[in-house]
Amino acid sequence: MRVRALCVGALVVLISAPGRSPAAPSDSLAAGVEALIADAGKTPEDTRLHRLFELHAEYLLQEFPEYATYVGARGQNGRWTDRSAAAIARRRAALELPAKALATIDREKLSPADRLNYDLFRRQVAEQLEGRRFPWELMPVSQLRGIHQDIPQILSEQMPARTAADYEAMLRRLRGTPLLLEQTIAVMKEGLRRGITPPKITLRDVPAQTAAILVEDPAKSPFLAAFRAMPETIPADTRNALKAEASKLLRAQVLPAFRRLRDFVATEYVPNCRDSLAATALPDGQDWYAYLVFLSTTTRLTPKQIHEIGLEEVKQIRAEMERVMRATGFDKDLATFFQFLKTDPRFFYSRPEDLLAGYREIAKRADPEVIKLFGKLPRLPYGVVPMPGHAAASRSAGAYDGGSLAAGRPGYFYANLTAVDTRPKWEMEALVLHEAVPGHHLQTALAQEHPDLPEFRKHGGYEAYSEGWGLYAETLGYDMGFYQDPYSRFGALNYQMWRAVRLVVDTGIHAFGWSRQQAIDFFRANSAKSEREIAVEIDRYIVSPGQALAYKIGQRKFLELRERARRELGASFDVRAFHDAVLAEGALPLDVLEARIDDWIAQRKAAAPPN
Repeated sequence: MRVRALCVGALVVLISAPGRSPAAPSDSLAAGVEALIADAGKTPEDTRLHRLFELHAEYLLQEFPEYATYVGARGQNGRWTDRSAAAIARRRAALELPAKALATIDREKLSPADRLNYDLFRRQVAEQLEGRRFPWELMPVSQLRGIHQDIPQILSEQMPARTAADYEAMLRRLRGTPLLLEQTIAVMKEGLRRGITPPKITLRDVPAQTAAILVEDPAKSPFLAAFRAMPETIPADTRNALKAEASKLLRAQVLPAFRRLRDFVATEYVPNCRDSLAATALPDGQDWYAYLVFLSTTTRLTPKQIHEIGLEEVKQIRAEMERVMRATGFDKDLATFFQFLKTDPRFFYSRPEDLLAGYREIAKRADPEVIKLFGKLPRLPYGVVPMPGHAAASRSAGAYDGGSLAAGRPGYFYANLTAVDTRPKWEMEALVLHEAVPGHHLQTALAQEHPDLPEFRKHGGYEAYSEGWGLYAETLGYDMGFYQDPYSRFGALNYQMWRAVRLVVDTGIHAFGWSRQQAIDFFRANSAKSEREIAVEIDRYIVSPGQALAYKIGQRKFLELRERARRELGASFDVRAFHDAVLAEGALPLDVLEARIDDWIAQRKAAAPPN
């Protein structure tokens, strides 16, 4: 799973807080759009299109400073995003500005590359305009995301920490934190008033998650981790003054504000959140879920069609599981084999540090193997690090957070080191390949480093592509020398089953009235995942409707295209060239990806020597 502090595709759900430029960013965007429109007929269309991209990118950096931090843009690190009701309304209105500019640009006068840019940008704008009817901003906190998880990560892991000015920016954000939390609580209260909340059952860990970051000692606070590793290039007296101010702000402002959030969540928010599970139980819920399914899959598949695809995938993978189980010599049924895999001590580390070392060893083995499957590799490095403890209890086994060359920040595979007795060795290879290389790190880093992509394509994305690629990357382990013993092969299958089950239970919960227990029972019957992991995952699907559909739907398309290319190109098929082709344009909607790979196949066939 990719985790990003910010999601450009759903602007109104970004974490936010106070601090604004003297003029609203949308004012600058509006002025730029009017000037661009006035230039129609005077300036080449390609130039006008790229000016629109620049205007929009500048708007995002100014309107969403956390996003600027994430991508490594300077100048915004001391501010949080304004989340007042007026700012939310302003951002909704500003979604119309790019559409207004696009309407004046003649697509037929653009170069082929810019026609693709135009099409993707227009599609993104249309999706955001369609989505603004749904009040995303009223549900800013869940067990998976929210300011109680994002703020420590932004301050301690994402912000640059090289100069005194960098630390001054952190101090400004610390000072802005109380108003950030006030705005967040106000939004959540409005959600309660309107009946727009996450399901109550999924929020049970949020008070404890918030309490876990309320560490009084500055030397141990997750908010101040960067202040514990200040570079010696900053003079000692300056370092001491910055640390003292950070400690003062922590005790006087940050911790009291988060205590108010914890108390509000525990005593007022969770008790009054909805008991229903389905997205369809929300106002406009049927349309909201359909919209989320479309965003996640980039297809017009219906929940019923996806449910049926999932059932067929489960059936096929289960049959393969039976075959691999027999290869181990196990002579009982699959349910008993699941229990054996989940409980036999040989399959588990006993210490978190050994589990982390195991992940790192797998990553070290994977790194040199990717050259066999890819012609182009990214420059950005990645690391394997522990998942922060305050977030880990309600998260799955691992996650990837993208880095930034501009910020000097590597990508990270976050390994969940809690409950080591639920993290079997036989699933570790598939997880590393998904989250690191050749999965999320390779794909997202290549997109960021593409010299010709506009910013909205470097840092934006489509989950069916990115998560589909991650799941497809797991299957490349066979070509990379992984899954050598039957237990690891079973682990790879279990990960495929995990994503097939998602198609069934996500649609079951949100479209067909399934209960939480019904979803858990289906998951348990078809997977060797631990009871704890199954509950965490089901709650994830409940609180993030549609998101989990991206994986299998996307992977099926990558596998389909690879098989088509192999069939059409025959002996001239080159898997390295194929992978370079599917990654060449960054993340794409699946229909656009298919059209481009069909063109690539046709070009390769035309260029192939005659038999």
